[in-house]
Amino acid sequence: MIPHLTTALTGPLQDLEKRILDSSAEIEHFFRGQWLEHTPPLYCSVDLRNSGFKLAPVDTNLFPGGFNNLNPVFLPLCVQAVMTAIERTCPEARNLLVVPENHTRNTFYLQNLSCLATLMRQAGLNVRIGTLMPAVTRPTEIAVPDAQPLVLEPLQRSGRRLGLADFDPCMILLNNDLSAGVPEILKGLEEQYVLPPLHAGWATRRKSNHFAAYEEIAREFAALLKIDPWLINPYFGVCGEVDFRAHAGEECLAANAEALIAQIRLKYLEYGIKDAPYVVVKADAGTYGMGIMAVKDAAEVRSLNRRQRNKMAVVKEGLEVTEVIVQEGVHTCERINEAVAEPVVYMIDRYVVGGFYRVHTARASDEVLNAPGMHFVPLAFADCCTTPDHYAQPGAAPNRFYSYGVVARLALLAASIELERTAPGE
Repeated sequence: MIPHLTTALTGPLQDLEKRILDSSAEIEHFFRGQWLEHTPPLYCSVDLRNSGFKLAPVDTNLFPGGFNNLNPVFLPLCVQAVMTAIERTCPEARNLLVVPENHTRNTFYLQNLSCLATLMRQAGLNVRIGTLMPAVTRPTEIAVPDAQPLVLEPLQRSGRRLGLADFDPCMILLNNDLSAGVPEILKGLEEQYVLPPLHAGWATRRKSNHFAAYEEIAREFAALLKIDPWLINPYFGVCGEVDFRAHAGEECLAANAEALIAQIRLKYLEYGIKDAPYVVVKADAGTYGMGIMAVKDAAEVRSLNRRQRNKMAVVKEGLEVTEVIVQEGVHTCERINEAVAEPVVYMIDRYVVGGFYRVHTARASDEVLNAPGMHFVPLAFADCCTTPDHYAQPGAAPNRFYSYGVVARLALLAASIELERTAPGE
């Protein structure tokens, strides 16, 4: 599946895709060298925006919850990638404990959990699911639409090891982003691999750290391709000590929004882009499309009404928003059945394993699509973003998806560097 573009593939993006296609050997050499120095997270998903003149990541999730949206044809690729990660991390691994979110009423999340457990089992692991929910005191079966039931079991701590009543795992897979903080039962574990590490959770992670690392990677990659880094990198600024309800930090937000919009407008003039520049204000920690708004004029930040302030003040698990990232808004020119769409690329270890489109029929090209009313359309990745067709034109399905995969891997690399820099004791 390739989306319908409302504008012809010309100008900057066509040139970018052509350069990526022509430089695929150099690009793969670049990544091989980087992975000798950095270790990727076990898994990761990246939200991309393709404006027709720019292709850039706007969010990187280290606890992806949409494996149920991937094309099942590519399950073997997922399994192979998992096996590669295990061989590098813990080759003697046999038992894997999955610690999920507490979304037992969210059927989409349960389907994701079922898919995740299945691919881990097919990679040769004994898989059990241990929940943080205090209400689960014994093994509890949960029905999952279009899948086998899941069994949730209460976690048990024994000294410095975590497991279940009759299950001692060597690896613990977190599919919980720790927005509510790191539970005591997960702290101080020894001789067990916790993936991703605890500091990857939103209790400590900050989007601004990620995009600072990404900016460096984008600059290095752009020099390799001899392109403007802006074509793959969204500008951003940061504001700390924000309190939306008390109007604190308002001037910082307005100043950052004004400065970024001015920067973007200059780039638009440089490339002859007629779209209106905008920025996205969002919590520096958090996910699920909460604590986020689009702004086209700095005055909008100063004139938020009570409802808007309350919406921005709290994110998932009731986490208070005190730090905010102001990020360049990237329009999307992609459509599926006339609905606005954006690609989401999934990776396991260093490999692209699939993706899908986030689609929203009620949103515009300059609005956030991760919001109530969205749905997903699996991408038919014929070559799973890894094998471009050098005899086809830019914009052809394999080449478009290869470009997606390249930019997503840049974000994955940035996540690796981000986690290295923010590791405890660093």
